[in-house]
Amino acid sequence: MLAALALPGLQAAAETIPDAASISVDYLHYQDSQPGMDRITVRSPSVTVALPVAGQWLLEAGVVGDHLSGATPRYHTSVSGASRMSDERTGADVRVTRYVGRATVSAGAAYSGENDYHSRALSLSGTLATEDRNTTGGFAIGVSNDVISPVTKTVVGERRHTFEWMATVEQVLTQRDVLKADLSHSRGRGYFSDPYKFVDNRPRERDSTSVLLRWNHAFNDGSALRSSYRWYTDTFGIRAHTLGAEWEKPLAGGWAVTPAVRLYTQSKADFYFDPVYDSNFGAPFPPGYVFGTTALMSADQRMAAFGAATVGLKVAYGFSDGWSVHVKTERYRQTAGLRWGGSGSPGLSRFDAQTWQVGLSKQWR
Repeated sequence: MLAALALPGLQAAAETIPDAASISVDYLHYQDSQPGMDRITVRSPSVTVALPVAGQWLLEAGVVGDHLSGATPRYHTSVSGASRMSDERTGADVRVTRYVGRATVSAGAAYSGENDYHSRALSLSGTLATEDRNTTGGFAIGVSNDVISPVTKTVVGERRHTFEWMATVEQVLTQRDVLKADLSHSRGRGYFSDPYKFVDNRPRERDSTSVLLRWNHAFNDGSALRSSYRWYTDTFGIRAHTLGAEWEKPLAGGWAVTPAVRLYTQSKADFYFDPVYDSNFGAPFPPGYVFGTTALMSADQRMAAFGAATVGLKVAYGFSDGWSVHVKTERYRQTAGLRWGGSGSPGLSRFDAQTWQVGLSKQWR
């Protein structure tokens, strides 16, 4: 979902500077499962702040800490006691934006670190609006550098470098309708394999392109419909489509509810193989496997062909003194049978995930 909103390291600046400082504190709980077994649990507190300075500058910063534990598949959807894991991740980002008339210029930096993976990213972006403020264009570039050193020592100090850009245009169509289009491209070089999975050898290059279209419509009763479509393609051979919609409905007394739905489908990567194993070696080796081969192959179900559906609900309450609170939940289901226009990869277990998020925020005017 984050990839559908913005590229890693890239984020579009608001057209006008906020007139109030704000702070938000959130806690997210994530649990995924397969039939008869809970898998990964994530507990993630985060804090974000936004501070306008001198009417022309905006400073934004955030920090998040993730605690992960549970069982991960060794290949396809097979899980054993040997695949139990526990890890901690800390992430932080900061962004400074300068507002000059109808234009903005932003610079940002981000860091994410855990036991076996460290990532650093830098970004630069700008926007320019027409005199009537009905059309806004923007462009952003970002670079990231990742270092991968798994505890299994299968590789040590492997690196991945990514350069990405995003062009965007936002058009006010009517007093109630806004259309936005983003074109993104990412060029990655380095280590893309999963060091914790058997017979996982992926290309050392991955280029991807995506187009994101968003339409927001406001109704007479104060509610708003936000819809989106995203098309994605990469050099791994994956082609994906995402449809999303959410309807924010204000209620009496400062309450608001936002139901949401999202549908996703993708084709398999060129090097993904189905769960049919070699008659001599058995799982997880594919038919005809030769030890020492450098052939590209992966048994990661995320590289398979599948479809997914997400339904969610957010309930929020705003106090008169600038405080607000919200609770949000989402339910995700992924199966081969949900793939659009044809069957997905066979032999994969159903995958489910549930998220709960509680947030508290304050604005000072």
